[in-house]
Amino acid sequence: MDQHSVVSLWNQFKVKHPIVKDDYQAWAFGYGKEVADELSDLVIKGIKTATASNFALYEVENEPLPKVGDYSVILDGDGKAVAIIETTRVEICPFDEVTAAHAFLEGEGDRSLAYWRDVHETFFKQELEEINQTFHEKIPVVCERFVRVF
Repeated sequence: MDQHSVVSLWNQFKVKHPIVKDDYQAWAFGYGKEVADELSDLVIKGIKTATASNFALYEVENEPLPKVGDYSVILDGDGKAVAIIETTRVEICPFDEVTAAHAFLEGEGDRSLAYWRDVHETFFKQELEEINQTFHEKIPVVCERFVRVF
């Protein structure tokens, strides 16, 4: 992560929004440079306004779940800060109950639920293997909506 770019982008945001507290996370979407570049670009273009994450990882890593009002600095594939988002909605549901509307808001591929399920099943299987867990259709998924604020 390019910490200088993160702090710089956050400080630029704070100039325009001085009442916002210095409480944010910095992260990239997916695994690898190519995916991080592609998905951060979708955020910048306003196409990607949602994401989904594996609930099990929050438990294993003892990380708090995202909540409405959280800010995140989004990184590209080189770890540079490219956008700031604010979480507007969070819900947890089984993998097989993620909606077509959510899949569309994620902005990936053809934006269909079938595409979303295919890509995320592969992604979640990989994550679960790393923590010695098995994928199944009822794994809890954290569905998050956001707006790009900077």
